[in-house]
Amino acid sequence: MRFVVVRSNAPGCEPNCPEWISADGTIDAGTPSLLKRTLKALRGRQLPVVVNSPGGNVDAALALGRMIRKNKLDIAVGVTVFSGCQPEAKNCGDNKGKSADYFGAAYDDGAMCNSACPLMFSGGVRRVVGDFGYLGVHQITTTYQREKLLYRTTYRIVNGRKKIISTKVVSRKNAGSYKTYEMSRTVEKTLSAYLKEMGIADGVLEVMKATPASEIRQIPLDDMVMMKLVTSRDAVDLLTTVSLCGLAQPATNCRQIAGPASKTTPSAATRAMAAVQPETAKAGGDMRFVVVRGSNPLCNPDCPEWISAEGAITNRAPGKLRQLLATLGNRRLPIVISSHGGDLPSAIAMGRLIHERKLDIAVARTDFVDCDPGAWNCLATEGAYAGLSIDAGVECDSGCALVVAGGARRLVGPRARLSLYPMGQKLVVKAYLDEMAIGPALFATIERRSTEGQLDPDAMLKLGLTTGPQSVDALTGSTTCKAVAKPDNCLGLPAANAQADAPARL
Repeated sequence: MRFVVVRSNAPGCEPNCPEWISADGTIDAGTPSLLKRTLKALRGRQLPVVVNSPGGNVDAALALGRMIRKNKLDIAVGVTVFSGCQPEAKNCGDNKGKSADYFGAAYDDGAMCNSACPLMFSGGVRRVVGDFGYLGVHQITTTYQREKLLYRTTYRIVNGRKKIISTKVVSRKNAGSYKTYEMSRTVEKTLSAYLKEMGIADGVLEVMKATPASEIRQIPLDDMVMMKLVTSRDAVDLLTTVSLCGLAQPATNCRQIAGPASKTTPSAATRAMAAVQPETAKAGGDMRFVVVRGSNPLCNPDCPEWISAEGAITNRAPGKLRQLLATLGNRRLPIVISSHGGDLPSAIAMGRLIHERKLDIAVARTDFVDCDPGAWNCLATEGAYAGLSIDAGVECDSGCALVVAGGARRLVGPRARLSLYPMGQKLVVKAYLDEMAIGPALFATIERRSTEGQLDPDAMLKLGLTTGPQSVDALTGSTTCKAVAKPDNCLGLPAANAQADAPARL
């Protein structure tokens, strides 16, 4: 886990902006000492912690939680998107003279706090997750190391009895290891005492015990409130929004910097460009989501519908998709996606939304028949635009592949292209793929990437990224709605002359 102090880059924020500690990555034995060093450098300043972690070492998580509580810090599950200097960059001078080493914004979309992370999270004074963050628990895995010891014992005979003078270990040999996937009574007692110390109800421990170590169970927000795991229904904005510093009594994590704002804050244009990963720049405009109805005459009057998702994956994309899904109610329409990728946390958030709604997904683009939805005078008919899905030459790169991983059925036809780029935050990606029940082979392939590489259909199927060899036509083709078990995305509309042909009514 990496800890860095971040200053908000929100427009109009300077000269008094909120700051927080970004905690990102896996918790290991040395993590508490890193947090201790960060807190020491702050000299008593109480900044909230924004955490994004797949979990890790339980003992270290308990130590982190106690350290957070001792220093009376708040905590939120969130992802920090940096602008200017990135924490992993060496000798970065982009933020030189701007009053802070790191600038950024905190979001809950795509953020996770899994496994041992909720134990660390429990240490916060105020604890928030939000609707779009993910907090999951499971059983404790304990690894026991066996060791073979050889002793040399020195003794003397006194009155006919052996009296030991000294015992010394002269060699140690590794004798293997074994794991247990259920917490022992000792561990259960330790965790129960810790959660009680933090004011958390026993329900959290019961959920942990009931969830196999091979799975992750997300705790619903309502249950987290009941269990006192969260202190309110707020999200990360509660601790990082700019309005905190405009109050008559600014929040404790606000820091005022003297001097004109223009000299201390990156420009709005710079922030907007830096808020997404580099590949977004080549991906065109922001991703657009629209509902489409197949316009092939062969399907009338019962034609398939789908959600067209095209463009760059930015931090606005999950919110747009969520808003569209809300308008559809319980209807489950497949996603037809075409994208060069973009912001990694946002891609993960989109994948989770798709996974949660059990939606199918296919790589293809939509050709609109009557008019393009982007035109001011192009209106949807019966809630959908007319179009055809085509996969020839369509690309889905990098973060787009993570969106595809969220689908129930995942299709990439032989004429479409799916490419993987080297990805940062590999442990976060690994945890996400595990959550989507995709085997370790795909992550191993991502980890080996040093340059862009296209996957062929057989490889995608073998790695578990796709669920079958079919193309987008299996979801949106003209004969889709003629199946005996009619798919959810079929919606029959009355023929144009249906009203004229109907029998007269009194």
